[in-house]
Parts: sequence; structure tokens; C-alpha cells
Amino acid sequence: MNSECDIVLEIKQRQAECLRDLELEDQTLHNGCTGMWDNITCWPSANTGEVVVVPCPQLSALYFDVQANVSRNCTSEGWTALSRSYLLACRVNANITSSEEQRIFYGAVKIGYTVGYSLSLFSLTAAMSILCIFRKLHCTRNYIHMHLFMSFMLRAIAVFIKDFVLFENEESDHCFVTSVGCKVAMVFFQYCIMANFFWLLVEGLYLHTLLVISFFSEKKYFWWYIVIGWGSPTLFITTWSITRFHFDNIGCWDTIESPFWWIIKGP
Repeated sequence: MNSECDIVLEIKQRQAECLRDLELEDQTLHNGCTGMWDNITCWPSANTGEVVVVPCPQLSALYFDVQANVSRNCTSEGWTALSRSYLLACRVNANITSSEEQRIFYGAVKIGYTVGYSLSLFSLTAAMSILCIFRKLHCTRNYIHMHLFMSFMLRAIAVFIKDFVLFENEESDHCFVTSVGCKVAMVFFQYCIMANFFWLLVEGLYLHTLLVISFFSEKKYFWWYIVIGWGSPTLFITTWSITRFHFDNIGCWDTIESPFWWIIKGP
């Protein structure tokens, strides 16, 4: 998952912790302001006239100086505004790129890889058609090439499907897309990436076999190549999917911070 979603999900986690802590508070001890979550920081309940001081949000350490503090006054009319805004009190890191600049950058990257995958898909479709039409080109070596081409094509298609599911509605926050369709799209996406790498491995194994073994049954080995190219990714992806479902069923399964990510990243 990109850093933007990591931060948003961390904020949601902090919010849940804050609300849970506020529910456990003994409200009879305070006759002034009720504790609240202001979308960034958790504020405990306070008595009228009390000044509450809390440290800068730890959840945004990349953005704030967590050694600084922010404060609010509890008055008879409720909480006042911050004595100093988060931007001033917590000293925003000047090296952090603005959200608008990030949006433009990621938009340009998305356009770039969309064009690239489209051209690749068109070229691979033409190559597959040629290999299928001309029977003289039918041999084990070209069959392996065709499977490799197919893995590249599926990878491109999977990228388009993933982007459509995650960014279909630009007004919604893709960080919180949790539908079954989204997770299925991510599983398919990860499978296609892994299959692509395994078919690259098969190409290398085939060339290695040609060099090392003087005579071998290409037809017999070909079925093992099929198992390695399409079967091995199925095993790893299935294991990863079951693990994510039972132990880390958060969002659209596109987080990369989870240790379970190495189930598919390691191979």
C-alpha cells in the first residue's frame, strides 16, 4: 500500500483507540468538556477552566515534531480552538511533498504505466496471433514463449482491473475499499505478477536444460514447466489469501507492511 493509505489507516486505528479510551473514562470526575477525537489527536475530558496539553500526534512523525505540544482550553461553552494550530505548533517537515504535488506526480505515473501496459498488451497480442496461426512455429520452445507472453498479457489486464476497482470513483477514498470484488482483483493481480516471474524462471530452466542435458523429452519436461509456471503461483497465492483472510483482513489487501506479504514477495 502507498504511504498515503498507511497514514490514513493509522489515523483510523488511533481514532478507534481514542474512542475506546474515552468510553472507559469516568465522566463523573469531570464537569466541563467531554473528551473528543478531532480527526488528528485524542483529547481527554476536562473540567471547566482547565487547560489540556497533549503532545503532537505521534501517528504523523514524518510530518510533525512529536516533541512539541498543542493545547486547548475547556470553557463553560465547550472546547476552544487550538492555542496554536498543528502546522505552527508541531512544525511541519518542510521536506514532505505537498498532497497536491503528490497527486500530480502519481497521476503522471499512472498515465505512464497505463500507456506502457497498453502498448505491451497490443504487441503481445500480435505476437501471440502470429505464433498461433503459423503451424511451422509450433514447437516446445515457442510454446514456452507463448505462455510467457500470456503471463505478461494477464499482468497488464490485472493492472487495468485493479485500477478500475480501486479508482472507479475518484470521490471515494480508495484506502477504505473493502469489497469482495476488490480483494478478488488484488488476488488476481498478485497471481499474474507471480506467474509472470515464474514463467521467466521457466525460460531460464529450459535454456539450462538444453545446455546441460544432451537429450531429453521436451514433451515430458513441458508439462513440468506448466506446473512450475502456473501451478507454483497458485500455491503461494492461495496460502497468502487464506492467511490474509484469517489474520490480516484489512482494506483491499494491498498493504505491504504486513509480514504475510513475504509469502508472495519471497518467492
